Order: sequence, then C-alpha cells, then structure tokens
Amino acid sequence: MPKLPVFKSKDLIKALEKLGFEIVRTRGSHYHLKKENFLVTVPFHNQELKTGTLKSILSQANLTIEDIKKVI
Repeated sequence: MPKLPVFKSKDLIKALEKLGFEIVRTRGSHYHLKKENFLVTVPFHNQELKTGTLKSILSQANLTIEDIKKVI
C-alpha cells in the first residue's frame, strides 16, 4: 500500500466540496460535511492531518486517496 500524502484540513475540505460534499455545520473546530448518506467530520486545526485521521475521513466518505488526488 502506498504511503498516504499529507493534507491540511482546509485542503481536504476543499477537495471534499469539489467531490460534492456540502458543509452542513461547524461545531468548535470540526466541520461536518454531507453527501447523500455519508456524513464526514473533519477537524479544522492549523496543522497537517495525521495518517490515521485521514484514513478515517476517507472511510467515512467512502473515498480513496486517488479520488482526492484527482481534484486537488
């Protein structure tokens, strides 16, 4: 399995929006995005996302890293 790239929260949120996700709410430092039946929570800190967090977000969104790379 190839190594996951490093993303900042704002870049990942922009990519998810390009893939059809909409921001439904923000609560504290977390954004909640929705597309059809998929609800994704993305922490919004001024740092890079950790690998495990990125994997969890991709799993919640039913996406692969290749899907994200296509729109960035």
